[in-house]
Amino acid sequence: MPLDYSRPHGAKISLAVSRVLHTSSDADYQGVMLVNPGGPGGSGLVYSILGQFVPNGAGNTYDWIGFDPRGVGASRPSLSCIPDYFGYNRPYYIPVTRALERTWLARSESYADACEQNAAALLPHMKTTDAARDMDSIRKALGARQINYYGFSYGTYLAQVYSTLFPSRVRRMVLDANVDPRKVWYQANLDQDVAFDKVINIWFGWVARYDDVYHLGATRAAVRRLWFAERRHLRRHPAGGLIGGSEWTDAFLLAGYNQFFWPGLAEAFAAWIHNGEVQGLKDAYDAAVGPGDDNGFAVYLAVECTDARWPTNWNRWRRDNWRLHARYPFFTWANAWFNAPCVYWHAPPGKPVRVNGRHVPGILLIDETLDAATPFEGSLEVRRRYPKSSLIAEPGGTSHANSLNGNACVDDQVAAYLADGTLPPRKPGNRPDAICAPLPQPVPNTEAAASSTASASSRAATRLRQQLASRSFR
Repeated sequence: MPLDYSRPHGAKISLAVSRVLHTSSDADYQGVMLVNPGGPGGSGLVYSILGQFVPNGAGNTYDWIGFDPRGVGASRPSLSCIPDYFGYNRPYYIPVTRALERTWLARSESYADACEQNAAALLPHMKTTDAARDMDSIRKALGARQINYYGFSYGTYLAQVYSTLFPSRVRRMVLDANVDPRKVWYQANLDQDVAFDKVINIWFGWVARYDDVYHLGATRAAVRRLWFAERRHLRRHPAGGLIGGSEWTDAFLLAGYNQFFWPGLAEAFAAWIHNGEVQGLKDAYDAAVGPGDDNGFAVYLAVECTDARWPTNWNRWRRDNWRLHARYPFFTWANAWFNAPCVYWHAPPGKPVRVNGRHVPGILLIDETLDAATPFEGSLEVRRRYPKSSLIAEPGGTSHANSLNGNACVDDQVAAYLADGTLPPRKPGNRPDAICAPLPQPVPNTEAAASSTASASSRAATRLRQQLASRSFR
């Protein structure tokens, strides 16, 4: 498809696409279902298997279409700037000295420069509007009059942009963990800092509840103190020479994404504290950031840095992030440096699409109310902009983009919608239209936890690898 849609006969790029055909009779066939897992920068090829997880065979009437968005994975060109940018024992995230701040600013500028050097022609054409037009090119290639769509996280914003640009091409959409279209992308990231701090505190409380298993503190405050003390210690004494204070933060960020990770991370935490075992921490860090492969990160920046204008005055970043760090120190500076290459980005920013769902048919929205990556207010805002939509909320749930993962209350309503368009009845006011209890919090794997506090952490590390291999957390 075109690199630049304003020049349709100019340079071309290639998108990698996968398809799982419907297994129903042709008489029951309901069309193509495109899927995006989020990011931006997440590979979507494997998500063509998602239909098999829809209850009651309701996914069988669709052709499920996975794809790697432009710049991602198997699509060509595939964007990479500095592959080992997320190597081990990087500088400490929190700029407690001016030298640390200068180091991170230099790293951020060098990353932006490397992206420009490697992909100058691609970078101006990586906006969400480009990805939305790519989706419509896929629709045309498949010969479909309309698309169905299932999107997670950033994938919900891609759906918002697509449905605003091509409202008549939308049939059904399921949007899980909704991006707030008012806040792309600087403010959205500041909001994440607050939300992740709240969720990590819930995890600290969960660890304390099982102090007889993990022995990391009997109160939330005690676990929190230990975790932050260890981060400060690792700044100067990295675990195994690999996991410094920054890697420590990234590894435990997984706890803020999905409670599925809670036991494995608690085991890794305990194995390190009690026995100095590093493997569990390394496994968590490797899964969280994927050192040695910066494709997802490069695409993330290429999209977010150009979807909308970011502040280019570093003084504003410094003020905003120190203000938030004072109350929410878990993730604030890690998130700031993750996005800081946008200060130096070479491709010009665009203007965000004014998302408008008034002409879009009824879509299904889903969110857990303590979702840290996409705070719940975003789902309420999307509901306001899509007057025919319905929102399923899971009060107290802390997991991100967690539908089709065994919550029958949610998943059965997804199945009903995909089967015949049934939505929860729309309620008046600014509130959800249906309520489901979130999945219960996990319980420790006492055998693995015992091994992590008594001898080697190999079982805990193996368990964590298994967990990470079975989930996508973007």
